[in-house]
Amino acid sequence: MRQLQLDELNRLSPEEFRAAPKTPVCMVLDNVRSMHNVGSVFRCADAFGIEKIWLCGYTPCPPHRDIRKVAIGAEDSVDWGYEQEITILLKQLKSEGWKIIAIEQTDASLPLPEFSRGKDEKVALVMGNEVKGVSEEALACCDLALEIPQFGTKHSLNISVAAGIVIYHVALLVG
Repeated sequence: MRQLQLDELNRLSPEEFRAAPKTPVCMVLDNVRSMHNVGSVFRCADAFGIEKIWLCGYTPCPPHRDIRKVAIGAEDSVDWGYEQEITILLKQLKSEGWKIIAIEQTDASLPLPEFSRGKDEKVALVMGNEVKGVSEEALACCDLALEIPQFGTKHSLNISVAAGIVIYHVALLVG
């Protein structure tokens, strides 16, 4: 066994990626404060070919060297937009047929393994602030909440880790 070299991975160029078909999943970041977390979400979005990232509230936006440090250029390939007011965005997405899903621990959360996206179903995944989680205003706009089952002593995962798990599950495991 040997590790593949970069030129053997047959990766798309940023231009080819932008033109390629996307999985009908988008990420909505609700007041995420860390540029490293934002960069990580861009990198996951690129890896799994999702449609778009929406940055809301005080979530930092590209271009910034701290986002680029983690995204390693994915902020140039993944489509993204900014909306100050998350409720305006979520209502717009819902009117366009997107199912709005909070990634949050709530009294009605569904465990992630129990969820599967329909083949053509458009899903917007809302991830919240590293300390406060998804805002109450955003939760009120959501169709449901998913949570990642955890079995240790901690009650949460870093947003970058949670984003990778959730994007993989929702984007690739279609029911």
